[in-house]
Amino acid sequence: MQELDKLIRRHQNMSRLSAAFLYGICVTLALNLFWEPGGIYASGITGAAQLVSTIVGRWFNVVVNTPFGKVSTANILSTGTMLFVLNVPLFVLAWRRIGHRFTIFTFLAVAFSTIMLRLLSFPPLTKDPIICGIFGAVINGFGTGFALRNNISTGGLDILGIVIRKKTGKSIGQINIFFNAFIILLAGFIYSWPHALISALSIFINGKMIDSMYTRQQRMQVMIVTAHPKEVTAAIQNGLRRGITIVHDVEGAFRHEEMTILFTVISRAEMYDLEVAMKNSDPYAFVSITDSVKILGRFYEPKIG
Repeated sequence: MQELDKLIRRHQNMSRLSAAFLYGICVTLALNLFWEPGGIYASGITGAAQLVSTIVGRWFNVVVNTPFGKVSTANILSTGTMLFVLNVPLFVLAWRRIGHRFTIFTFLAVAFSTIMLRLLSFPPLTKDPIICGIFGAVINGFGTGFALRNNISTGGLDILGIVIRKKTGKSIGQINIFFNAFIILLAGFIYSWPHALISALSIFINGKMIDSMYTRQQRMQVMIVTAHPKEVTAAIQNGLRRGITIVHDVEGAFRHEEMTILFTVISRAEMYDLEVAMKNSDPYAFVSITDSVKILGRFYEPKIG
C-alpha cells in the first residue's frame, strides 16, 4: 500500500512539474509573441509586471555601469524579472494559507516563466492589437487552466483567487476579471485607451479560457430517477465521495412503476466518474444534469497542496 502511495505521489509530482514547465512556455509565447508586440497588457501580476516595466522603460530608464558593461534599468526590471519579484509576497501567502507542495510547484512555474521570458525571444507574427490580444489570451489561459487542473498555480492572482474562492465560492476566472479592472485603467493612461479596451477583451477571454480548463470549480446539480437506489448510491459515494438526498416512493407516469429520485451536486470535472458510476450501477436510470448557480452549505473539495 505504501509503495502504491509513493507511485501515485511520484506521478502527481511529475504531472505538476510538467504543468509548471508548460505554463512557462505558454506565458512566454503569449507575452513575447503576441501581447508585447501588440501593446496588450495581460491579466493579474503578469500585467502588473508589464506596467512596471513600461513605466521604468519610458520615464526611469537609466544606464548603469557595471563590471559586466553598461546595463539599463529597463533591462534589469524587465517583465520577466518583475513577474518574479511581485510574486514573492504571494508565495508567502500560499505557503501559509494553501499548502507547501502547492507553493513549491507554483514557485517552479513562476521561475520557469521568468527564465523563459528572459532567454526566449520570437519575431512577432503580427502587431495587430486585436489578433495579439485574442491569441495571447487563449494561449495564456490554456497554460494557466492546465496548471490549476494539476493543483499548482501560476502565481499572482491565482493564489489570491484560490484563497478568496474558498471564502466566497466565486470562480477563479471571475475573480481575475474583477481584479484586472485596475490594470486596464492604468494601461489606458500609460499606453492608449484603444489598447486598454483590447486588453480588457484579452483579459476576459483569458478568464473564460481558465474557467473552461479548470472545471473543478464548476458545480453541477444531478437528479437521478432509478429503480435501484441502493446500488446507485453506493457507486456514487464510493467513486465520487458525494452526499446524496433520497426521495422515496415516486411513480413514473409512463409505466407507473415505483421509482426513487436521488439528488446530488458534483463538479464538472467529475462528470466522467458519474457516468462510469451510473453505467456500473444502473445504466437505464434517467439522469438530468444542470448548472448549479450557487451552493449554500458544505460542498467537499479535494485539498490543494
